[in-house]
Amino acid sequence: MLPIFTAWVLGPLLALYTILFVLRIFLSWYPQLDTSRLPYSLVVSLTEFLLHPTRRLIPPLGGVDMAPVVWVGLVTLLREVLLGQQGLLTMALH
Repeated sequence: MLPIFTAWVLGPLLALYTILFVLRIFLSWYPQLDTSRLPYSLVVSLTEFLLHPTRRLIPPLGGVDMAPVVWVGLVTLLREVLLGQQGLLTMALH
């Protein structure tokens, strides 16, 4: 069960969230975009629940929202620690 979860669910989920947070970085460059319309609303709704509490801890610096940058780093680190070549789950499965 764990190998299937790791290979088919956790890996793609972490990759998807990395992409979503990178898209949020791009969206922050264009504040005039209406994020209540598709496809922007989909990106916002899937990421805002993590970004909102992060913004309370790390407020925007000079008008730049650092929360998505923090999450790209965290998700990438988590993916590598768990699923990389020397990752914890990868080593446990072999």
